[in-house]
Amino acid sequence: EAVEKFKAILVAEGAEIVNEENWGLRKLAYPIQKKSTGFYQLLEFNADPSVIAKLEINFRRDERIIRFLTFRMDKYAAEYAAKRRSVKSKEVKEN
Repeated sequence: EAVEKFKAILVAEGAEIVNEENWGLRKLAYPIQKKSTGFYQLLEFNADPSVIAKLEINFRRDERIIRFLTFRMDKYAAEYAAKRRSVKSKEVKEN
């Protein structure tokens, strides 16, 4: 539900969602707000810098999100992510 909300915000602002991965429920490295587990989600997208500010404001306002990390990928990280996506798609096709 929360993921769909933020994907809708991105699409409404004109962002292109490149990749989405649900990492599922994982143990946190240390307790945050007395919670020891959390759902991890990876969204890779192309957007204007102004969209990032709006998205982060919404992250901070939503109490379901206890931590988030937003970063800009350089050309090497983008190449690595593309290779990673192609390997994952090959694995899915083989299974």
